[in-house]
Amino acid sequence: MATTVAPRERVAASGTQPAQQRLAVFRVRGLTKTYRMGEVDVPALRDVDFDLMEGEFLVLLGASGSGKSTLLNILGGLDSPTSGTVTFRGRELGTMKESELTLYRRQSVGFVFQFYNLIPSLTARENVELVTDIAQHPMPADEALRLVGLGDRLDHFPAQMSGGEQQRVAIARAVAKRPDVLLCDEPTGALDAETGRMVLRTLADVNAQLGTATAIITHNAAIAALGDRVLRMASGRITEDRRNARRADVSTLEW
Repeated sequence: MATTVAPRERVAASGTQPAQQRLAVFRVRGLTKTYRMGEVDVPALRDVDFDLMEGEFLVLLGASGSGKSTLLNILGGLDSPTSGTVTFRGRELGTMKESELTLYRRQSVGFVFQFYNLIPSLTARENVELVTDIAQHPMPADEALRLVGLGDRLDHFPAQMSGGEQQRVAIARAVAKRPDVLLCDEPTGALDAETGRMVLRTLADVNAQLGTATAIITHNAAIAALGDRVLRMASGRITEDRRNARRADVSTLEW
């Protein structure tokens, strides 16, 4: 599962650089999102502030409806806030034109969702190549699949793979474009505990080997132990921001 890591990525890798010396990938200030439902305003985010640093493994923890997915969608440029700012490497997303946001999503952000969104008629390699064909400095599809432990499944179709393997193909697809940040929305939500642990180990390995800043949203409190840092959310607010003294090993998780 070894891979070649560029010098910039190696420096940023989690644990190789003190947290106070890392640069912020995201700076979020006063972020508020309100949806209009007929005559009623429904707040999804309320005055959210936090930073996501280079190489950091962040767990966003909260119950359904706490605002986690809304926050992730705004970070990924899939939604816009009602007020407040999201700054990506010094550039405010709210000032970007639609064409610039498209390029931002294509080049800088890797998405991993609860459902794998693989194309059934394409092999694992071909599903990853959908991204490498449009990325600026991509990782070869074969290398990305080896990174997630699927070097022997390159020519298999999704129907020939387990749910955990399909999710690892989705992770390979996300990291193959060498994004600055990996945004994961309930990546183990559709998986059993054993398979979920395998997927989480893959995400932790990608974070460690490539130094990709990683944010995982989950309702599963056990997963919080894996993070460098945990943000607990409730009713659209961050109610707790704490740093783990050390990251737990995936094998110790129980849920």
